[in-house]
Amino acid sequence: MLAALALAALAACDGGASPADGANGAGARGANANANAGNGAKLVKISTRAAATHGQSRAEVYAQVRRMTALGKQIFFDPSLSGSGKMSCATCHSPDRAFTPANALDVQMGGADMHRPGMRAVPTLKYLQAVPAFSEHYHDSDDEGDESVDAGPTGGLTWDGRVDHGADQARIPLLSSFEMASTPHKVTAAVRAAPYANAFREAFGEHVFDDEDATFKAVLKSLETFEQAPDVFYPYSSKYDAYLAGKATLTAAELRGLQLFNDEKKGNCASCHISQRAKDGSPPQFSDFGLIAVGVPRNRALAVNRDPRFFDLGACGPERTDLDHREEFCGLFRTPTLRNVTLKKSFFHNGIYHSLEDVMRFYSRRDTNPQEFYPVVKGRVRKFDDLPRRYWTNLNTDAPFDRKPGDAPVYTEAEIKDVIAFLGTLTDGWQPTAH
Repeated sequence: MLAALALAALAACDGGASPADGANGAGARGANANANAGNGAKLVKISTRAAATHGQSRAEVYAQVRRMTALGKQIFFDPSLSGSGKMSCATCHSPDRAFTPANALDVQMGGADMHRPGMRAVPTLKYLQAVPAFSEHYHDSDDEGDESVDAGPTGGLTWDGRVDHGADQARIPLLSSFEMASTPHKVTAAVRAAPYANAFREAFGEHVFDDEDATFKAVLKSLETFEQAPDVFYPYSSKYDAYLAGKATLTAAELRGLQLFNDEKKGNCASCHISQRAKDGSPPQFSDFGLIAVGVPRNRALAVNRDPRFFDLGACGPERTDLDHREEFCGLFRTPTLRNVTLKKSFFHNGIYHSLEDVMRFYSRRDTNPQEFYPVVKGRVRKFDDLPRRYWTNLNTDAPFDRKPGDAPVYTEAEIKDVIAFLGTLTDGWQPTAH
């Protein structure tokens, strides 16, 4: 009951947005809004009167959020919740790597014996607070963009956008047979026996462990709340953020890379990875969060791909099932943020590439030199080998994918180096050089 009151009161404090809506906007900023205002994020108006209607002051609500944040952090690093007892959230989401894997495996190993490979590369957990809820036809708000433009399928968490809230996202790896391979019963038992069990009772009520479902939901809520901590998960502390604020100067290579990144006739990167502040002044997310098909080559090293009849079709399955009858969604995956991208070691949904150079070459040469990326059988290139032909109409053909064999690649090798130099400015934790 205490948890329910705190969550409801926090929702009232944050102008009606529940903490469960954290992945979708203001709810994520909640108790930390004022501390985060300096880096360009929106201020959230606080209503102490609304909080009082739920029997708690604003200070009490914020204290509850701090308790859940601290618990969520402990849970995040606790391997005892997994089926193997060896895997925590941090196993695949390393804080030192912007909450992506520390290794360069295509996909991560998990399961009850830690020997089951996943089917998709692990994405970052940073900056998820800005991802809107999934919509088949997304329109920007008046404050943030042009509301008249239909951006198409956009939003949702995970590669296929199948959940909208952090708690629902946290549920997926906990219960997945090839990830943490746990159960609500196992999670409840682990938390009950954990050093933080008493703190868990203080946050969610003395009898929280009496109800397994309530315990499991409280665990998910704690993880969600921790993953909304702005100083950890959305600090906006990169060199590029400082540059936009007039507090840093980009090098010649970084400036060239930025120009190439934005050029609609070259990489056209900024069409999906937005590099400018929104109309309301909030920092760029380096993603439009759209779902798009780019024809990434089939990764034959993945266990699931040993079956030639298997295809990971993103938004239309197999992990997402509500759109499995909608062919127009087949092959679409959500555009990830490029913030902290230089810390990643695996790229695209299937983890096929392990360097930004290879990623940039794919974007630059997919259509001019397809033989470099796809199988060649009897002298013919089998292009788009990880997407059945009947879905090829879903493939993006805007720049840089508007060229044909014989054309010059989008980028030269020197230009690729410049773009990567610019991408290096998106890493959090930048500090000005001491003079």
